[in-house]
Amino acid sequence: MTQKHLIVLDLDGTLLRDNKTISQKTKEVIFKAREAGHEVMIATGRPYRSSEMYYKEMQMTTPIVNFNGAFIHHPTNPKWGIRHTPLDMKVTRDIIDASQDFKFNNIIAEVLDDVYYHYHDEKLMNMFNLGNPKVTTGDLRNFLPASPTSMLIHTDQEQITQIQRHLNDVHAEVIHQRSWGEPFHIIEIVKAGLNKAIGIQQACDYLNIPKERVIAFGDEDNDLEMLDFAGIGVAMGNGIDAVKTAANEVTLTNEEDGIGIFLNDYLNLKTH
Repeated sequence: MTQKHLIVLDLDGTLLRDNKTISQKTKEVIFKAREAGHEVMIATGRPYRSSEMYYKEMQMTTPIVNFNGAFIHHPTNPKWGIRHTPLDMKVTRDIIDASQDFKFNNIIAEVLDDVYYHYHDEKLMNMFNLGNPKVTTGDLRNFLPASPTSMLIHTDQEQITQIQRHLNDVHAEVIHQRSWGEPFHIIEIVKAGLNKAIGIQQACDYLNIPKERVIAFGDEDNDLEMLDFAGIGVAMGNGIDAVKTAANEVTLTNEEDGIGIFLNDYLNLKTH
């Protein structure tokens, strides 16, 4: 066989089609790659509770990167340990306090798989309900019991820039932030210095695979560090321009079996 590679898969817009399922063709190719001796793992911005179903569907036996690197663990090997890097509690409280000066719709704090809402909001709750988290609603300054893995500020589009500017001015050294678009305008905040590449490096060390033999697939700005780290960074055809520029290769879209077709060819797997 070709030398052992580590194949790293983002979920939304990458492994998952737009209807949040994995195509049969891509699934067959990934199973074939594993049969050939390669390792496969997930690196996602999602919490574990909403990525576990895909981990199990793909019968994975590797570490998984969640919350863009803020939580890394090995679901099938507890001895591997847990790498959890939450936000500092004082920074969290400062951000919640400062948010009161801006127009925001809600603040959500996730402590691993527990979710805390500043205000009750059915639409948001439906969005974050995958995996049936423990949910608490109320002023986060009173109800948040521990440092959050990730914090989300839901606001209107015209407020995004103002809030992000404030966060940059006051907390740039201790937090990393990015914004989402539709269906909700959200600013996502994790501790500074975290990204998917950190977790992938830990998996490489564990699996004894050099980064030159990492094949990583992504489509969004939270995949940039991962694609830069990988020996072969592959942008999805539906990816943003910055991802395509950063990648070594561009494959077809998530709706066109981009992962399966690339791996089949690159690893010479000979699936149909």
